[in-house]
Amino acid sequence: MGTDLYAPLGQNRKGKGKPPRRPSLRLAALALVAAAVLGFSFYLVRAPSGLEKAPPVSVQVAAKPEAAPPSDTPVADKKQPSQSSKNGANVERTVMDDGSVVTKFSPRPRDGSGPLIIDAQRIGQDPRMAAQPNDDLLEESPFGRLPIKGPDGLRPMDQYARPWSGARGNRIAIVVGGLGLSQTGTQRAIKQLPPGVTLAFAASGNSLQRWMQEARRSGHELLMQIPMEPFDYPNNDPGPLTLMTGQPQKENLKRLHEAMGRITNYTGIMNYLGARYLSNADALEPVLRDIGQRGLLFLDDGSSAQTVTAKVGKPLNVPHGFADLTLDTQVNKQAILRKLDDLERIAQRKGTAIAVASAFDETIDAVSEWVSEAEGRGIELVGVSALVSEANDN
Repeated sequence: MGTDLYAPLGQNRKGKGKPPRRPSLRLAALALVAAAVLGFSFYLVRAPSGLEKAPPVSVQVAAKPEAAPPSDTPVADKKQPSQSSKNGANVERTVMDDGSVVTKFSPRPRDGSGPLIIDAQRIGQDPRMAAQPNDDLLEESPFGRLPIKGPDGLRPMDQYARPWSGARGNRIAIVVGGLGLSQTGTQRAIKQLPPGVTLAFAASGNSLQRWMQEARRSGHELLMQIPMEPFDYPNNDPGPLTLMTGQPQKENLKRLHEAMGRITNYTGIMNYLGARYLSNADALEPVLRDIGQRGLLFLDDGSSAQTVTAKVGKPLNVPHGFADLTLDTQVNKQAILRKLDDLERIAQRKGTAIAVASAFDETIDAVSEWVSEAEGRGIELVGVSALVSEANDN
């Protein structure tokens, strides 16, 4: 230890520990790192797969041959009319400025050799339009509009028919007549009877046009009942429009047309009484001829054993048929239900059956109850036109 007591402490110690720093080496390392970063960035910018924006590519789309316009026509006017022999239409294609093609179809006049458009409503009507008549099937007369065949041969019998399934199971038609004679009875029949039941309107009824519209909107097929002379006339008088065997043909046709003009949208005619008239071929022939020429059917209620409907109607090609039984000869619900069971047995034996009845409360209740059960047994309730037309073909 020295003897200089006034010297600063530690000034006499020898240096130990870390060597002195070299600033030049640290700076060199930093420079190398910076150079590497700059070099890599320059490489990314200049490399073909780098982030440099690629030049725009021109894409050409080949147009369809049929849309290619002539080279000397401006793009906006490149219209190409053509005709399609398959759809009977004119087809016009226009190429727009953006390259899209606009196609325009317009009807082409028919020359009689092209395809024919079939009217899907020839048989039956859309339920939404069922209360409206087809004007093509009507002619004006002094008695109102009368049914006729259309220019293309369409019959009212087909246009106003109730559609059915087409299945060949057991089929039954039930015709309930006398509608229009009683307001409450008519309203009840339209509202409560199943749509498959055919309704027949009496020519002497009231408010027939209104009831007809309600019935059609409810899905019913309709007939017009024409009064005809019974054997016990005048004690049993069907009404002022009764067709009479002793009347001239012209007068009977006048009465027939007056009754026909009361409503529209019906498929055919049904007799009201008329046992004597239906047994007289000379009186019946001009009436059935007129009915057939108008495209209507004729339903014989089957009440007269002496009827000549088939004998007269078949040579005239008038669609006609016969009721197999009358349901309400006894106005009692249980008796009517038994008759309906008989009707079902007839249908099981023959394949088809037709019944007629009147719009009594007991009849409406019995028919409504029986129909709901019969359908569960495989019976199909159809409009009477489905069975009359088929019967005429056999």
